[in-house]
Amino acid sequence: MTDLKNVSADQNTELAVPVSSAGSGRRFRLRIFGRWVGITGLLTFLIAPIVPLFIWSISFRWFYPAIFPTEYSGRAWSEVINPNNDVVGVAWNTALIALVVTIFSILLGVPAGRALGLYEFRGKRLVEWLILAPIIVPGLAVVLGIHVLFIRAGLSNTIPGVILVHLVPTLPYMTLVMSGVFANYDTDFELQARSLGAGRWATQYHITLPAIFPGVVVGALFAFIISWSQYVLTLLIGGGQVQTLPLLLFGFVRSDPAIAGALSVVFILPAVLVLLLSSRYLSGDNAAVGGIGNI
Repeated sequence: MTDLKNVSADQNTELAVPVSSAGSGRRFRLRIFGRWVGITGLLTFLIAPIVPLFIWSISFRWFYPAIFPTEYSGRAWSEVINPNNDVVGVAWNTALIALVVTIFSILLGVPAGRALGLYEFRGKRLVEWLILAPIIVPGLAVVLGIHVLFIRAGLSNTIPGVILVHLVPTLPYMTLVMSGVFANYDTDFELQARSLGAGRWATQYHITLPAIFPGVVVGALFAFIISWSQYVLTLLIGGGQVQTLPLLLFGFVRSDPAIAGALSVVFILPAVLVLLLSSRYLSGDNAAVGGIGNI
């Protein structure tokens, strides 16, 4: 009788394993399916606005109520890639400004976020409100006051002036992202590394940086896209002397929609590529969002 019970128990155990494995396999397939659905939705969301812009860029005649252009032409793209029009130079100029702004945002935003996320001090809430102020206050009002200072400092109509003014909207995002990351950061790992003989820079490189890297990528993504797409700040501080793609694009919106469409595609693609390259840090196990807590 005892042997029969043991045999029955063994059979139940053997039967339970495939059922559990089947359940795990089903959940795994659903997870993969959900991930592909999310990726497909993201790509559709990103690519859908580019399609009509591309159609505009190759259109020659397009009148209402025709759904598609009645005639097509590559004139707009020929103008965009023409070296005499300096569109490529303006694009490189825009990318360089956005890259430098992103680097400065990281260098300033990471230590500021660490201070806000890890430490309590008098006036912390006031500091947080001051960081949020450039986002809350209309940018035009902010830049008009800055413009006067930049004229006196000789920074108006210069690339360094444009880079500095781009930090006004980008640095708050970087600081807030990093403060959220550091809010859930455990400094005991750093103390353990120091107790085992690691120096300060070795600890930062091998312990701190890997832990906060997803947050740095997300903050850098915000900084790059915001700087890349700035129009008002660049126009007022650059004074028309510093040319970027947004300024060039708005100049063709009314005069030549086909060239404006081609420039729009060129303007959107880098931001889409940056977003796709950093998408692994926006979702999944490596998401920086999962590490963001209350400041």
